[in-house]
Amino acid sequence: MYNQILLTNILRILDEKGMTKKQLAEKSGISLSFMQDLTLDRGNPSLRIMESIADALETPLPLLLEVNEESDEELAALLPSSKYKFADLPDGYQRIHAVLNDLQAFQVRQWDAANKKMIQKIQK
Repeated sequence: MYNQILLTNILRILDEKGMTKKQLAEKSGISLSFMQDLTLDRGNPSLRIMESIADALETPLPLLLEVNEESDEELAALLPSSKYKFADLPDGYQRIHAVLNDLQAFQVRQWDAANKKMIQKIQK
């Protein structure tokens, strides 16, 4: 899950900055083959590599690990691999991400658990 978030953010920032994977690999001191593997979710970067990538993107490392609000279509465009399914929820359900206080986060986790049980029943 976290690799997916990391690579999605890397690809989104590359797109925003108009950079290529090759340019990022050179600027971060990482081999192009590892960069390709990483952005295809075949690599498992160390913290040091993530820091190098963040520095090369001139982005704080925590932002590379932050969940974003890209639509299913935007995510599919960034991650064209059929391995990822973003629109796999039944009608009437959607994924959202938000910043919440502790009480709100507790409530949302309760709703999330209940909804996951409902979705499992629907999909059976």
